[in-house]
Amino acid sequence: MHAAIAAFQLLTRLPLPIAIDYTDAVFRRSVVFYPLVGAFLGLLLAAAGTGLPYALPAFPSAVLLLGLWIYATGALHLDGLMDTADGIFSNRPREQILEIMKDSRVGAMGVVAGVFILLLKLSLLTALLDAGWRQAVPYIICIPLWSRAFMVVSIRCWPYARQGQGMGSYYRGVGTRHTAAALLAAAAMTFAIVLTAQFWDMEHAAPAIRTAAFVTCGFGLVSLASGTLLNRRMSAKLGGLTGDTYGAGNELVETGLLLGVAVWARLGLGL
Repeated sequence: MHAAIAAFQLLTRLPLPIAIDYTDAVFRRSVVFYPLVGAFLGLLLAAAGTGLPYALPAFPSAVLLLGLWIYATGALHLDGLMDTADGIFSNRPREQILEIMKDSRVGAMGVVAGVFILLLKLSLLTALLDAGWRQAVPYIICIPLWSRAFMVVSIRCWPYARQGQGMGSYYRGVGTRHTAAALLAAAAMTFAIVLTAQFWDMEHAAPAIRTAAFVTCGFGLVSLASGTLLNRRMSAKLGGLTGDTYGAGNELVETGLLLGVAVWARLGLGL
């Protein structure tokens, strides 16, 4: 339970005033619960997105929804994205890039990256609220779930760029078992969420099961493929990844999945 609580305390700003001894073992085990944290955030967003349109039009509803999304995470991953953009786009040598990323001040490229991601998320949320939020609810829940599952893959599969420094160094003990457990948890939760939603609309179990399996595979493949491409580019610049790039990867995979759901709905392919 300490590992589960640690995951929520690390990745959210939810009020959990429980003292945890943050040992290496707790850090390692906490990553297994990252998809659960994402699912909780997704449920929070889905519930808010269902209720807000009863009182407000789509655009102000989307603004409040995005504000809730940022508040619930404490802008932790957004900060990582901006720091990463400042470093990566500085066109400096590796050591200077890492120093730039450590700087708490945000530069021009960080601001541009942050504003761009926020505007894109805002526009996509508005589009989904206009197009039919209720049909998108199970997929909204799965978006932060899979972006955080991929964070575990990033921690395990790429070396840490800073030698013994930074918060990311605490995750050096994360192994294949932790990664496999996180991915299996993400797949199981996605399948259960989509299957439950499909049962409301389908009379027979077989089509619902096929749809749930298809969506689970789709989310997993898109998350792993897009995240791997991003990580390879960042790792080539930095000689590995850092805590900031974990956050950047989360934001970009999350936004990519949201974009995919919006495009799927726009093309009329069904949700």
